[in-house]
Amino acid sequence: MAAGKTVEMAVMGLKAALANLENAIDVRFERERDQSEVDGEVRRVHADRSRLAQELDQSEFRANRLEEVNREVSRRLVTAMETIRAVLDR
Repeated sequence: MAAGKTVEMAVMGLKAALANLENAIDVRFERERDQSEVDGEVRRVHADRSRLAQELDQSEFRANRLEEVNREVSRRLVTAMETIRAVLDR
């Protein structure tokens, strides 16, 4: 009878070890899935950052160009006003 109990205890220990192994595997897969999701999110954030940096560069270029055009228009208006004054003063 003692041998039967020993075998039963060994089988129970083996079942417990298998259950622990399955749980460890499940936890490992879950961590890998979570890490994969984090990696994907990091890639999306980097892609968004690159896109936003490019859009910012384009916006800064446009703003600088508008500033240049604004200065030119302002210069031409001053010239036109001075010409009109000179014509009126004659």
